[in-house]
Amino acid sequence: MGTVTLGVSIAVPEPYGSFLQRQREGFGDSAAPGIPTHITLLPPTEAAAEALPGIERHLAEVAAGFRPFPLRLEGTGTFRPLSPVVYVKVAEGEAGCTALQARIRAASGPCARELQFPYHPHVTIAHGIADEAMDRAQSGLADFSATWTIGGFALYEQGADAVWRLEREFPFPPQTAAVPRQAADLSRPPAPSC
Repeated sequence: MGTVTLGVSIAVPEPYGSFLQRQREGFGDSAAPGIPTHITLLPPTEAAAEALPGIERHLAEVAAGFRPFPLRLEGTGTFRPLSPVVYVKVAEGEAGCTALQARIRAASGPCARELQFPYHPHVTIAHGIADEAMDRAQSGLADFSATWTIGGFALYEQGADAVWRLEREFPFPPQTAAVPRQAADLSRPPAPSC
């Protein structure tokens, strides 16, 4: 059946996702149109096509063990000179992203893999372009900020045209509010009085 190239990520919601993707294109990153704006949890990984159902079961189990958590993007950073990347920083929610990617890549699961660099959640806004354009990306979005609650993650597959397409979303279970004891007591009929 062959192999597929998969990735797992947290989508950056609208209007932020489209805005950052347009910015990335504007800085001259030719790959930008084929990459939805995201925070990577599992980088591009080759897998046997027949392994996909097991991978999806694993991802559903991981999602079932998490709850929504807040995330804030703020400011920019770079991995240069180690790697030609400029990114928007994850200012809040880093611990949640780190725990999530560790569970996805667990050695006992179907997505086990070593990373080339230590995990650092971020949103790429320029990759592999001229240094001057990287500098413009880093300074141009230095004041960017966005806040939302992460409610899950998604599995993507890269096509032969190098475009990443959504395959399946994995929502976290909704948070359930505990019913206060007094409210629970009010739902019972009153006890008969003597």
